[in-house]
Amino acid sequence: MSIPVVTVGPAQEAVVGGLEGLHGPVTVVRRCSELAELMAVCQSGLAMAAVVAEGCEELTTTLVDRLGAVGVSVVALTDDPSEVQRLHSIGVIAAACGVEPSTLAARIAEAVGGERTRGRLGTGQDAAFADAGADPLPLPDSGTAEDAPDGSGRVFAVWGPIGSPGRTMVAVNIAAELAAEGQSVLLVDADSYGASVSAVLGLLDESAGLAQACRLADQGLLDVSALKAAAMPVFLKGGSFRVLTGTTRADRWTELRAAALSVVLERAKDIADVVVVDTGFCLEADEELSFDTLAPRRNAATLRSLELAEVVFAVGTADAIGIPRLVRGLAELEAAVPQASPRVVLNKVKKAAVGHAPKQQLAEAWDRYGPGLGIEAYLPADPAACDAALLSGSVLLEVAPESELRAAIAKLVCASVQQKSHSSGRTTRARRLLKR
Repeated sequence: MSIPVVTVGPAQEAVVGGLEGLHGPVTVVRRCSELAELMAVCQSGLAMAAVVAEGCEELTTTLVDRLGAVGVSVVALTDDPSEVQRLHSIGVIAAACGVEPSTLAARIAEAVGGERTRGRLGTGQDAAFADAGADPLPLPDSGTAEDAPDGSGRVFAVWGPIGSPGRTMVAVNIAAELAAEGQSVLLVDADSYGASVSAVLGLLDESAGLAQACRLADQGLLDVSALKAAAMPVFLKGGSFRVLTGTTRADRWTELRAAALSVVLERAKDIADVVVVDTGFCLEADEELSFDTLAPRRNAATLRSLELAEVVFAVGTADAIGIPRLVRGLAELEAAVPQASPRVVLNKVKKAAVGHAPKQQLAEAWDRYGPGLGIEAYLPADPAACDAALLSGSVLLEVAPESELRAAIAKLVCASVQQKSHSSGRTTRARRLLKR
């Protein structure tokens, strides 16, 4: 079967003409003058591959992902070695400008075959740019030892339903507890509605580290050094961790594209033993009614973070309002991210809201009305310690080390680590338990 191809750029007429002269493996169905026209043609379903003979420097992760959404593979012509490496990092196959038509046809077939293997060809609207549930773009191998992924990092996502269940408080203190145990930790604020990690930690940051990292990822320029530069250090008495701060304004959510965030989180696993992601609350597949089915989605950052997480902590408030919200939210989570296995955390446990023996009553109510998941942890309410931490821009480990809340969070992290550990059974530090 001949592969329908569209091209862009008048500079390589000889190459395009050579493709047309092959009369076999590929068929040039349209010549475009610019990338915008090529995008429109590809979205109409006319092509399975695109040859960018001019303007490859304008290709980004987002554009490639949009083309992949409609089953179109991309081959770019360039003689610049650095540009070849960048294109490779965003999922584009590169070829020399003077490539023979038969060789170019073989590269096109290779690109289309790769799309078929990944199962993305013909997915239509089910793309990471429009659908946060789509498969992320694979990261290629890097040519430097520093950037080579080792796959050792793990992703912990902290999610909770609408309201104020304490997602950020839990995420920040999980990061602090792991850092105090000697782990390298990266805390990511991926809440596209109300990013607040920088405020909780007292960071005067206006650069939005996560948005900066996503922009670099979109351009295929995010390496280990760039990611470290985008992350702010936070120092504790017993260690330190890095933070990718969230967007500084709510209207900047469009900068957190699913495809770019996938690259950021994969790169983050190369520089940190544990990546802790503070997510948003909303799980709706938004923009479904938009005429532009490839439009960016506000909840893509949350959904993609949950998809890539090995551990999902579902945080809910332990009261008559928070528990029903959590039950409904867990049902939505199962529908939106079926592969997630959330670990339920009930926060702000107190007698005043539940009654005598709050843990027992919560457990009985959860067994009767809950979704069938066990409760992983009960975090006691400690407003004095939380207020002191917020006032000083610090964590519970430093302002209230003897707090029962701090102890419960530390135990929660250790328990989740032990379930994944393959150690011999002797007591070890969290680094040996987390490093696999």
